[in-house]
Amino acid sequence: MAKNRNQDSKSSGFDEKVISVNRVSKVVKGGKNFSFSALVVVGDKKGHVGAGLGKSNEVSDAIRKGGDIAKKNLITVPMNGSTITHSVEAKFRAGKVMIKPASKGTGLIAGGGMRAVLELSGVSDVLAKSLGSANPVTVVKATMEAIKMLRTKDEILARRNILGNN
Repeated sequence: MAKNRNQDSKSSGFDEKVISVNRVSKVVKGGKNFSFSALVVVGDKKGHVGAGLGKSNEVSDAIRKGGDIAKKNLITVPMNGSTITHSVEAKFRAGKVMIKPASKGTGLIAGGGMRAVLELSGVSDVLAKSLGSANPVTVVKATMEAIKMLRTKDEILARRNILGNN
């Protein structure tokens, strides 16, 4: 079954990265019931990235579900060459992230879940910092919010009703 999943991700052109797997338990009359949640990020390294949190009684099923959810939640990353278009700060619950464009050759300076999201989106030169929560789920969702806030120069000019012929 895992073999089919890898073939699907190769044929669709998306790379998949598991950020974290968490075991959770529920106390019931007969003892403890364990289940798993998996945070998965998918991207094509060409400007498309998505994140998903899959939950199941088995680790492999949780990862598969997380990948499917991530593919349904794909967003496009506006880029300026190998970096992002402008600086952005975003917050999701207690997680706060700052992402700044960097000059060519700087590399991807980010940690943890942010690094995986930016790497799979195709951004190769960026400075990023995670503030607040260290929870991977919160950091990844804050990073996704930051990416959603990015705009291209043409989008900004169109919004201000200025013709972008320059």
